Amino acid sequence: MLHEKLGGLYEEVARRNAGETEFHQSVYEVLTSLGPVVDKHPEYVDSEVIRRLCEPERQIIFRVPWVDDNGTVQINRGFRVEFNSALGPFKGGLRFHPSVYLGIVKFLGFEQIFKNSLTGMPIGGAKGGADFDPKGRSDDEVMRFCQSFMTELYRHLGEYTDVPAGDIGVGMREIGYLFGQYKRITNRYESGVLTGKGTTWGGSLVRTEATGYGTVYFVNEILKSHNDSFEGKRAVVSGSGNVAIYAVEKVQELGGAVIACSDSNGYVVDEKGIDVDLLKEVKEVRRGRIADYAEMRGGAASFVADRNVWEVPCDIALPCATQNEINGDEARSLITNGCRIVAEGANMPCSPTAIKQFADAGVTFAPGKAANAGGVATSALEMQQNASRDSWTFAETEQRLEQIMHRIHNRCLSTADEYGQPGNYVAGANIAGFIRVADAMLALGVV
Repeated sequence: MLHEKLGGLYEEVARRNAGETEFHQSVYEVLTSLGPVVDKHPEYVDSEVIRRLCEPERQIIFRVPWVDDNGTVQINRGFRVEFNSALGPFKGGLRFHPSVYLGIVKFLGFEQIFKNSLTGMPIGGAKGGADFDPKGRSDDEVMRFCQSFMTELYRHLGEYTDVPAGDIGVGMREIGYLFGQYKRITNRYESGVLTGKGTTWGGSLVRTEATGYGTVYFVNEILKSHNDSFEGKRAVVSGSGNVAIYAVEKVQELGGAVIACSDSNGYVVDEKGIDVDLLKEVKEVRRGRIADYAEMRGGAASFVADRNVWEVPCDIALPCATQNEINGDEARSLITNGCRIVAEGANMPCSPTAIKQFADAGVTFAPGKAANAGGVATSALEMQQNASRDSWTFAETEQRLEQIMHRIHNRCLSTADEYGQPGNYVAGANIAGFIRVADAMLALGVV
């Protein structure tokens, strides 16, 4: 329920951003947590900080023309929403996927403000991308698209201005092509302008693993707060990209067993625990489908086509695929089958209905802006290494990641306690993330 002073603001956001349902959802989710803050700090309403926070500083939409391998000119649409820079330069990934439109980019950028704030690091919130699908495209086609995309976007970037990273459809290959074009156009080796780079040319160790590892470290903190551990726990992970793969890896390192993961064609069940090396071979080397994992694994695993992975009984669920993948039906299935913790490895994978059902059933729910903040935190660590012309070891970087996730977890819990909602990670994350940004905005004046 929205506070009486915030209801009109939400209606204004919905009206001014018509049709952008994902953005409406993300704004509503944050505003519903801010009632106790508004009561305690009316200056946030009086100064219009909340209203300003819901309006991006800059929205960039541009044409991306490129030529495919058949010599045909293709046209895509590119986006960059620079949402809030009160805490530092804009920071957030680029997503290349056919579903990308302004509403999704704005939802992701809005979430990024609070996620980046929770890390405690000096980075603002932004997001971008294009409705380009790299699947099925040759390396040359992807390169030409990335070069055309950067030819427009470069003028808006800089290590002290806006620092993109990867997201769905944008991995190290795409970051390489984007950075190469940026360097070519600007005649500067400004390595801090993009993160997610290759480790031989300015990238950080652990960046590939960071979002998945960070999500699992957050769950580990939840378990420790209840004097529990991953030992003997059964987990289910959706997706089979970077976030999912490295979530699987870290769960099993900490003593749990991931028994199922998925892609858009179905899911695989492996009661002995997913073979991480085989999963990496299928997805990272062969660029295959999850059904290929089951075939290569033999009798130990089975593939279930066109079904939802959330029907598999588990103790811990880690949605690591895409937004709104768990709705009311999936939530009921997880609850019925005994799931006790749900932590979002993806951005907003649980619908509002699902989140309410988890709360009503006493399932601990960790929102993505807290649980999957490890990716952007490690991107900020990459920026730090670039700025100092330094390179840290894997162990040193992973230790810093674990410490950051520990701090985020504790910040969420302590803030929830302070505002009368003990154990509510959603409220804790939203309020803690908001207050840090809002205080910075007040300090900077009306800008």
